[in-house]
Amino acid sequence: MAAPNGTLNCEDFSMFQEGLKVMRTIDDRIVHALNTTVPTVSFSGKVDATQTCKELYESLMKAHLSRDKAIKACIAQKSEVVVQLREEREKDSDNLKLVKQLRKEQTNLKLMQSELNVEEVVNDRSLKVFVERCRIHYLPPKV
Repeated sequence: MAAPNGTLNCEDFSMFQEGLKVMRTIDDRIVHALNTTVPTVSFSGKVDATQTCKELYESLMKAHLSRDKAIKACIAQKSEVVVQLREEREKDSDNLKLVKQLRKEQTNLKLMQSELNVEEVVNDRSLKVFVERCRIHYLPPKV
């Protein structure tokens, strides 16, 4: 699961994915958040839509950055393990247990790297929805 400080469990891939799922909650609920906080034209006088959109954008960016850092930290950690296992295999190429462990870690590394692509799709989708609903109230600096 995701730790409160935005780190993921890099050892167990299923726990890594579960942590990402928890961290992606803001993206999963973006449409609901926009529908409940950004007013329609008829109710625009009752809520400061500019401030609401700005705050939502900032929390979205914070979540994206946090996940990106967490995924890259796990990739770096897993890469070190793979390098270490490769070196051990060089010294003892007949050790079947070591070869299996190396394959397992390489597979996990590839799966973690593919999460960066998933992350890109999730982020793009959230930003697209955000811009559609908030563009008349707030334009983010990067878009």
